[in-house]
Amino acid sequence: MIEVSGLRKSFAEVTALKGVSFSAQNAKVTGLLGPNGAGKSTSLRILYGLLKPDTGWAKIDGLDVSLERLKAQARLGVLPDGHGLYARLTAREHMAFFGRLHGISPDVLEQRSDELIRMLDMQTIADRRTEGFSQGERMKVCLARALIHSPDNIVLDEPTNGLDVMTTRKVRELINELRQLGLCVLFSSHIMHEVSRLCDEIVIIAEGQVVAQGVPDAIRESAGEENLEDAFVTLSERAARL
Repeated sequence: MIEVSGLRKSFAEVTALKGVSFSAQNAKVTGLLGPNGAGKSTSLRILYGLLKPDTGWAKIDGLDVSLERLKAQARLGVLPDGHGLYARLTAREHMAFFGRLHGISPDVLEQRSDELIRMLDMQTIADRRTEGFSQGERMKVCLARALIHSPDNIVLDEPTNGLDVMTTRKVRELINELRQLGLCVLFSSHIMHEVSRLCDEIVIIAEGQVVAQGVPDAIRESAGEENLEDAFVTLSERAARL
């Protein structure tokens, strides 16, 4: 379970977060939406342990990220917005490297790598260097890297950005599989039909604060709109006028 409460964060004269609070439950996909500059990325960086809030807290399975950063990070798998790979390493070597960072024993690491290679259909690329990989192939390696330590909580920031239709479908199937396994999935995307289709609950951040949280139907109803995209725009514009 992922929880954030009362997050406030300023950078010089700019207040990025103004008391952001939300939660993402186990066995659910929670969508995190927000226009550019809304505070979504700052919230995620606090959750990752890359930033400390001025006030408030972020917890992963009850572990405060600021106070128990390494323990909290061990329970979190992250696909960030900038997912760089080491060009000279193979897909399998990426998994091995990140697995060792998490302290996974060699025998468990080998078994887990084989499971992810099958799950993500990586058999043809597992032992190739990632230099020259397509965007879809790179995304599979990044997903495997995020999942190698079997975390109970997953953050996916724009996971289908730039992917072809077949790879996008594979990522969506994986997200549904993670939900069925009982994991907590926090999912960020600007593709509204994808959010509406995948997410059990939605959190919308605008102007540094949460302006709506709930199931997609409740979000649409609160905005007085028939589709999620219009609801997102209405709620974001409403926050900007306050």
